[in-house]
Amino acid sequence: MPTKAYLKIKRLMDIVLSVFLIIFFLPLFCIICLVVIVYSFGEKGVGQQKRKSRIVIAQERIGLRGVPFTMYKIRTMRHDASLYDVSPKHSGDDRITGLGMFLRATSLDELPQFWNVLKGDMSLVGPRPEMPFLVATYSAHERRRLDVLPGLTGLWQVSGRKDIPLRENLSLDLYYVEHMSLWLDIKILCKTVVAVLRAKGAY
Repeated sequence: MPTKAYLKIKRLMDIVLSVFLIIFFLPLFCIICLVVIVYSFGEKGVGQQKRKSRIVIAQERIGLRGVPFTMYKIRTMRHDASLYDVSPKHSGDDRITGLGMFLRATSLDELPQFWNVLKGDMSLVGPRPEMPFLVATYSAHERRRLDVLPGLTGLWQVSGRKDIPLRENLSLDLYYVEHMSLWLDIKILCKTVVAVLRAKGAY
């Protein structure tokens, strides 16, 4: 089990880094929002549904101890795509817009989640938060992922992201839960920078 001292340091690191990154990426975030608005005018069905105007989407995800929270992402799918469906497994998924493909590959669609980290719904490092219908299928063993705050990045992201099998993802998350430490968090954060620059396995 993680010590109280480690959890306090981890939370302090989350607050400091998320505040810094929110400020640092704010100009880029504003530019992306403007581009999404302009790009939306070219989408099929624009003018027919109110959902077309969504720049940042809000999804219910399952967090620490199974408590639901609202997670934010920049919209990368067509305005008529379901918010609650199985995530894309390849870059050819026709639900993803052309701009969305770029945002996903660069992980820029996840910029709003720094706000989730600052609020305390998420941590910078931890298992990715899943949608309710997926958590409902968890075994008792798999529910151990919910013993810690979900993260913006984690072991599976730096190990290949969606290019690795689901069961291996779960194994990596459970490994983190059992071995979480400040050193491991720092190591994952450093590797995340490399993984994002490589833009591999993000669909």
